[in-house]
Amino acid sequence: MRFDPASRMSQSSQARYKRVVLKLSGEVLREPGSNESISPEVVQKIAAQIADATKLGVELALVIGGGNIWRGLTASHKGMNRTTADYMGMLATVINGLALMSALEELGVEVRVQTAIEMQNLAEPFIVRRATRHLELGRVVIFVAGTGNPFFSTDTTAALRAAEIGAQAILKATKVDGIYDSDPKKNPDAKRFDHITYTDALSKRLQVMDSTAFSLCMDNKMPIIVFDMNKPDNIRLAIAGEPVGTLVSDKPDTAK
Repeated sequence: MRFDPASRMSQSSQARYKRVVLKLSGEVLREPGSNESISPEVVQKIAAQIADATKLGVELALVIGGGNIWRGLTASHKGMNRTTADYMGMLATVINGLALMSALEELGVEVRVQTAIEMQNLAEPFIVRRATRHLELGRVVIFVAGTGNPFFSTDTTAALRAAEIGAQAILKATKVDGIYDSDPKKNPDAKRFDHITYTDALSKRLQVMDSTAFSLCMDNKMPIIVFDMNKPDNIRLAIAGEPVGTLVSDKPDTAK
């Protein structure tokens, strides 16, 4: 079934947030247990979730990592020049972004890919006013190539782009169903937080995002929702304001 753009406006009142940034890790594009970097079937499933979420009327931007193809930090630890390794990682995010674009377009969703590193034949350059105009017109915008600078993660890209386009929240899709006080894989008694403030997350040393990204979110009072990507409809439920995963914000009552 193809996406019907007309349904977007009819359901707009269901979205809690007008504009969000969805942060995906590159690993979510890979079939679990497979050596294949990108699974077309997995990409299609993710695209279907995103297309369904846009029917709520939300203006949706994506930031995708490249860890399924290349990790610059890991390569630098093995002797490669860090700057070169990071640029290679940025190119990996472009590959992933194009894969998502293709799958979304197959569903009838209008998509624009914007890159922080100019590559005219593949994507538009990142221009904040052009990006916001695309969002206003109901297009999904995929931000690739990170910030365009080495030494910055795609978490930082998500936080930076969210602030630049005036997003109301960052949705961080992960492999776990929220933030815990310890590793739930190692500690069966680990406690999951439904909501936690930036200050408490820092004091408890919880790894929500890398420190640069987290500081950007805290300074801009940007809510972060961490949730399990593998559960169907979680993207749509998070956008609708349903209690999915863990909400990180500046005030405890934000979750209410």
